[in-house]
Amino acid sequence: MASTYCEGKSSWPELLGAEGKVAAAWIERENHLVKAKIVPEGSAVIQDFRCDRVWVWVDKNNVVYRVPRIG
Repeated sequence: MASTYCEGKSSWPELLGAEGKVAAAWIERENHLVKAKIVPEGSAVIQDFRCDRVWVWVDKNNVVYRVPRIG
């Protein structure tokens, strides 16, 4: 069975309300093991769990509206 433990920081609640690109850069600075992917509201994403990916959900104004977390 695969482990769901990932190294480094795994969620960024402090980025709610931040601009998407700023949030993505912040996340990648704080955890060099991940790539932050900006996702517009209403988009579909793959549901597989990966320790090297963080979805940054942004609204129509490019503002983060969900807590970014590894997944």
